Amino acid sequence: MKKIADSYKNPILRKVSLLQPTSMTTGIVPLQPQEEKIISERERLTAQVERINHIAGELEAAILELKAITNTLNSQERYPLLKPKPYKNICQYLAVSVPWVRQKSDQSFILTTRRVDLFRAEREAALLAQQLRQQTKKRLASQQHRKNKNVTEVDTKRFFKKSLVNKS
Repeated sequence: MKKIADSYKNPILRKVSLLQPTSMTTGIVPLQPQEEKIISERERLTAQVERINHIAGELEAAILELKAITNTLNSQERYPLLKPKPYKNICQYLAVSVPWVRQKSDQSFILTTRRVDLFRAEREAALLAQQLRQQTKKRLASQQHRKNKNVTEVDTKRFFKKSLVNKS
């Protein structure tokens, strides 16, 4: 059996100079001046305002997605295999708002709410449909006008040909 030498008996040789300063990794953190603390708190406030408004935007998007899902379900239930069935909405909609932080001109903040427009998509779709119908009517009228113009030109050419043939 091999005997292991006791390592604690051997001194560790290390050069230490008393003239060289050693860097300390731990110590007392100096106090921050009051002005830096105020700036830091102002930055925290601004970050919190941005966070609240971002979460409000996510909440608004989630609410609109809920409405889209219920609209899909309502339309699917309206025509299940074309069986007549009493129509019932899955969800009712009342006025909805989300929290919102606004900044005033004097740089102060106001915690308020912002209305969520649940029917904006439907209004925009109806407006787009109306614009497309008007464009289609104009296009059809323009095509009809061109067609009438072409027919008139053809009739005019035929008339002149006949008059030339008749004169000769």
